[in-house]
Amino acid sequence: MLYLLAILFSAVISVGLTLGVRRLALAFNIVDSPSTDPSRKIHRRPIPLLGGVGVIGTFLLGILGVLVFFPDLLSGSISGSLLIGISIGSLFILIGGALDDRYNLPPLLQLVFPFLASLSVIVSGLDLSFITNPFGGIFSLSGWEFSVWGQAYSGVSILFLLAWIFSVSYTTKILDGLDGLVSGIAVISGIILMFLSLAIGLSDVALLSAIFSGAYLGFLVFNFHPASIFLGESGALFAGFLLSILAVMGSGKVATAFLVLGIPILDMVWTLFRRMVIERKSPFKGDRKHLHFLLLDRGLSQRQAVLTLYLFSGIFGLVALFLQSMGKLVAIIVLIILMILLLELLYFRKGNVDGNGIKS
Repeated sequence: MLYLLAILFSAVISVGLTLGVRRLALAFNIVDSPSTDPSRKIHRRPIPLLGGVGVIGTFLLGILGVLVFFPDLLSGSISGSLLIGISIGSLFILIGGALDDRYNLPPLLQLVFPFLASLSVIVSGLDLSFITNPFGGIFSLSGWEFSVWGQAYSGVSILFLLAWIFSVSYTTKILDGLDGLVSGIAVISGIILMFLSLAIGLSDVALLSAIFSGAYLGFLVFNFHPASIFLGESGALFAGFLLSILAVMGSGKVATAFLVLGIPILDMVWTLFRRMVIERKSPFKGDRKHLHFLLLDRGLSQRQAVLTLYLFSGIFGLVALFLQSMGKLVAIIVLIILMILLLELLYFRKGNVDGNGIKS
């Protein structure tokens, strides 16, 4: 009941903040206009950005509210320094994303804020000492140890976590192409991670997951098709940023996290492979060949495409809940095969789609 209430209260706060942020974005003309990239954008009129400000604001207010009124609920496995690091990292994402929504920052400058956010969390105490081997044993992430102000760190673990948080942050950013897609998958993934955390006795991590899910659920009221506000840079990045952290805190198992975040991760892998290997172009050049766009090009409506991807995300999230290590490995293989079959059907078999969204 506690976690359901956390989701509901967070959702209510998110609804209120989103309404305010939407008015703010319109007042300052911080909008996503289809005329800026008509070949790729599928909305017909300018839509306010800055949605992530409301989502991140809700999450931070949720943490503050719990610390003020129910401090014992966040006094388990999460240290005070780590909670501060997560909050600082969230602010980096919020500030960088808001600046990008307003000023359209250069690509290299965009990378600075999620990098600083990732580093903030790691320095403040997020740790991953090993990865479980599904065939037995573990892969140790110890090595290159050093100490700063009495705090011990592993260089190998830091590099792995930096790559993990940074890459998962960008999986949700890349996935953000249809109304409600990232918001809904964030809700589903957050709830799955909440149950995973509860199953292993991490009630404080479960509570953070509930607050996170509620923040995106409240935003989804305005973001599901037809959307009246978009997540913007900060909201799309924050989904992957926090999910990657919750996955490490809640299970520390890469296979579990891969299943929960399977759809956005595989979409990112496909996008990078296609652009760099098949089409031999810059991996940063946007196009209409993501999985969700391919579903639209084959006749699905926005809602149908989004609900289809929700279904896949939910199914593999449930698999992560109930299967053990070897079963999860099998499920990952099935997920990859399913993705390959979908791409064969949608991208290769029926003809390519060029950068202007025209079948060739």
